[in-house]
Amino acid sequence: MYQTLLEGHSFVRWLVLVSLLYSIFIAYKGYSQKLPFTKKDNLLRHWTATIAHIQLLFGILVYVQSPIVKYFWRNYKDAVQNLDASFFGIIHITLMLVAIIFITIGSALAKRKLSDKEKFKTMLIWFSIALIIIFIAIPWPFSPLANRPYFR
Repeated sequence: MYQTLLEGHSFVRWLVLVSLLYSIFIAYKGYSQKLPFTKKDNLLRHWTATIAHIQLLFGILVYVQSPIVKYFWRNYKDAVQNLDASFFGIIHITLMLVAIIFITIGSALAKRKLSDKEKFKTMLIWFSIALIIIFIAIPWPFSPLANRPYFR
């Protein structure tokens, strides 16, 4: 079960990244070119947040079943010195929760803005900040904090 959840979490990460990158691109284009905020743009905003929330659910399920996280919480004093355990026990989940909060707030604020320009600007700012946080928190194969393969 754990391995299946981990593979799902690894796969959905790419959906989150692609949807965020595309949303940021569309928001930048709409804001800079003063385009109308269409139904398609609104659906993109909505689905980007939805995909991020699906990833959050996968992440929580992986977190509670992870042997690394279980080790971290059972042996906290020793595990804090272990960068891999600290990363997955505290850093990864905290940063990802913050990123999801930014996506959620950005999506909700953009939905409520009155002008199209403000909708695009709000998406651009909040989603970009979330993307930066996510890039920091992903255990990339080249990460000095904790590294994992691109696909599990």
